[in-house]
This record gives sequence, structure tokens and C-alpha cells, in this order.
Amino acid sequence: MNLKFLGKGGSDSGGCPSLYATDRGTYIVQGWETSRLGTVEIPHLLPGFAEPDTFIGSTMTDTGRGTFALSGRPITEPEVFSMLTLAENETAIEVPKQPRRFYGNAAASHHRAGPVAESVS
Repeated sequence: MNLKFLGKGGSDSGGCPSLYATDRGTYIVQGWETSRLGTVEIPHLLPGFAEPDTFIGSTMTDTGRGTFALSGRPITEPEVFSMLTLAENETAIEVPKQPRRFYGNAAASHHRAGPVAESVS
């Protein structure tokens, strides 16, 4: 597997959570380990490094502390690990890279034309 570094941030230690594109049409997400195998936490800024017109194709749950939790295939291949700079509390997962198909506001298509009626009390 070949990796292309896309960006990192959110930590003051060596490796930092990072995002990589693979030659398999997926992303490698390097993040903080959690108690669940295949689930990592990443800072909110990390998805912003995704390649143009794509997104990380894994459900991201906002933890309420400036991070997302997401799950994917745990990286176990030594040759892939050797390409990453992991802090002690970090691991990596592989997730789908999905094409971005929506660029607008869904609510805008439901906008009513004309004046808005005022309520009278």
C-alpha cells in the first residue's frame, strides 16, 4: 500500500492525528486510541485535509470535546505501520474515500416565496 500524506493536527506530540490517501481509493486515519478496536478519535480539523471533492466515508460522532469518533478497519500490516509516526496513544484505521456529491443547503430548496406572516398575540 502506498500512502500520500494529506495533513495533521490537534496534538503537540510527535505524530499527531494525521490523514493519508492510499493507492486503494481509501483513507488511513491516524488518531487517538479508544477502548473499542477499530475506533479512533480525531480533532475536528482533520477531515478538512480530505482530497478535493471527497470525504471520509465513515460515520463521525461528535464527542462534545472537539473531536470526532470514527471506526474502520484496524491497520495491522507492519509495512503500513512503518510509514506512520505514531504517538504512544495513537493507532490507525482504514476507511472508505467517498466522492462528494452535495455542495449546497438542502433547506434552501424548501424556501417559501413571498412575505412571512407575522403572528398576532
